[in-house]
Amino acid sequence: MTSAALERDGRPGPKLDDGFGRAGTFGFATAIVAALGYVVYNVYHDAAAASVDPLTLMPFALLVLALIIALGFEFVNGFHDTANAVATVIYTNSMPAHVAVVWSGFFNFLGVLLSTGAVAFGIISLLPIELILQVGSSSGFAMVFALLIAAIVWNLATWALGIPSSSSHTLIGSIIGVGVANAILQGRNGSAGVDWDKATEIGKALLISPLIGFGVAALLFLAMKTLVRNRKLYEAPVGDTPPPLWIRALLIFTCTGVSFAHGSNDGQKGMGLIMLILIGTVPTAYALNRAVPAEYEAQFAAHSAAAVQVLAPRGPRVALDDTAARNQTQRYITERKLDAGTVPAVTALVGTIDRQVREYGSLAKVPAAVSGNMRNDMYLASEAVKRMAKEKSLGLNDRDQQVLTDYRGSLDAGTRFIPLWVKVAVAFALGLGTMVGWKRIVVTVGEKIGKTHLTYAQGASAELVAMGTIFGADSLGLPVSTTHVLSSGVAGTMAANRSGLQMGTVRNLLMAWVLTLPVSVLLSGSLYLLLNRVF
Repeated sequence: MTSAALERDGRPGPKLDDGFGRAGTFGFATAIVAALGYVVYNVYHDAAAASVDPLTLMPFALLVLALIIALGFEFVNGFHDTANAVATVIYTNSMPAHVAVVWSGFFNFLGVLLSTGAVAFGIISLLPIELILQVGSSSGFAMVFALLIAAIVWNLATWALGIPSSSSHTLIGSIIGVGVANAILQGRNGSAGVDWDKATEIGKALLISPLIGFGVAALLFLAMKTLVRNRKLYEAPVGDTPPPLWIRALLIFTCTGVSFAHGSNDGQKGMGLIMLILIGTVPTAYALNRAVPAEYEAQFAAHSAAAVQVLAPRGPRVALDDTAARNQTQRYITERKLDAGTVPAVTALVGTIDRQVREYGSLAKVPAAVSGNMRNDMYLASEAVKRMAKEKSLGLNDRDQQVLTDYRGSLDAGTRFIPLWVKVAVAFALGLGTMVGWKRIVVTVGEKIGKTHLTYAQGASAELVAMGTIFGADSLGLPVSTTHVLSSGVAGTMAANRSGLQMGTVRNLLMAWVLTLPVSVLLSGSLYLLLNRVF
């Protein structure tokens, strides 16, 4: 038992030093080796299946390195963020520490496997469009390395200080840093390198979620105090005494839910970046979803025709070749300015994509040599149509907007997919990371937020709110911070109970929240400028 686990009133706290034993350590190391081998095998197999020899592919070494760094980000995310999920069950004696982290790691694993992918591609849409389209270039690799390394460095720095900090917040800042630096390199205003509408949407989610955690957890705790008159629920655990069976079951359930929700939400960020890496290095295998259902092509043709009927009357009849249509569409996405040439360009691009799909018969039959360009066309059309649906000057009614939404869905089904092996690899990284380095954050959440020991009712209230908030954000395709929601929920219950807050810890949490964005922006932007000189 560590001195950090001793309560301020002299009573012993939870045992945090029970390890996994020699067999557990061996199993852990074996799992890491197996996961890395699984990644390399699948990349090799998919590349070979697409008639690409990975052994002669020049960027293959960079691909493997980028994948390891991306999985490293999820590994750090696991032991940094997921510690929040287990703090309450450990400090209420609901589960032993070593059992709790394995339990949480397993449900993080499941959460990643069963995730939808909506959050993954929401994150990707923040990146500069030109780097997304040319992610296999030297600038594309510089982007991926810069934002991942910056996020890992900040996460490790805050973890070393025992400060709960948001991996989501860090990654968003890193993406913004790369976008600003890339715009400056292109000779444009730095603010032009970021989709600020999407950044604002995500920023609101990151800002509002901890406020929800604090306020709703406090209200739930007060409601529980009013409705459930069991004095033991509002007292600190005595020794190793577990809580009453029903509250113990609730605490384990909420720990499970938060772990699953964390995997489902946070795990997708790594997936999106890994897909970018794969598309850039092995486009013949990963640019298009060649496993779409048989009816996809017929539905795509119908949605394309409907989209043209909506768009064509809203712009002048101008004949554009494919290159001009692509360039005009990309300029619209980058500059976010609708002009006379925008609608004809997007309409022409819609027709080009439809013609290609008809010509080849199915995405599975698209030749390897053109799959990368076709994917870029589909991505451009999707992003342009999404933005045009918000243009009030086009006078789109509800039916028109639904037509464009359906068309976007067809485009995204062909390009925004995540192979099972990518989910498994990220699930392994996040799950294994949960079992490492968790203690620093657990001690902060369990001992250093409030001035009194966490009670059963406080733990249950904070976890219930965290679980609900993360699941809600996941359904909307928005990233939120498990760290912010859970730690603010604990603080909310302490305030509601008039237990008092340790202002030093609160200041550290607020400082981390305030500094995460500017520090990660500066780190990633500087790394991107540096790596652009290296590659």
